[in-house]
Amino acid sequence: MAGKQDYQGKMTKTVAALESEYSTIRAGRANPAILDKVRVDYYGTLTPINQIAAVSITEARNLTIQPWDVSQIRAIEKAILTSDLDVNPQNDGKVLRIAFPPLTEERRKELVKTVRKYAEDAKVAIRSIRRDAIESLKEQKKSGELTEDDLKDAEKKVQDSTDRFCKEIDGIASKKEKEIMEI
Repeated sequence: MAGKQDYQGKMTKTVAALESEYSTIRAGRANPAILDKVRVDYYGTLTPINQIAAVSITEARNLTIQPWDVSQIRAIEKAILTSDLDVNPQNDGKVLRIAFPPLTEERRKELVKTVRKYAEDAKVAIRSIRRDAIESLKEQKKSGELTEDDLKDAEKKVQDSTDRFCKEIDGIASKKEKEIMEI
């Protein structure tokens, strides 16, 4: 049964991508990962903030960004302002400070919808991987590499993996929803 690790590896990567996506969703407290998608024009190259500055949490709702090249502070500020983070960095000439206001109930509900959408997208990706794996198994059956019984066993294993990964996605999404709805 060639390809078992292949489809499970793809499913694992899908879950990891979902977790990475969730780390960029603001849940009412400061988290340097929310800046991961913000790119700064650094001498003509779009560069992640964490590659040109030290990003640290100073308090539960405050981030500090200290550029290694102070001349880039305006570029970093501009990138944050034009992003969809909905925050205003305070610039003192050497350091940017970002204070995250508490989330409103309405904003929390929007974020929960986003979390559910990402989870559903991840489950669709998992099911697509399942479909590809089963098609591959059927091809192996046609070419004589697998018997009918081997095919049925392999299909069951693929389905079991799919169910396990979908359940894991639901758990991750539920945890993120609780984190967002915490006051």
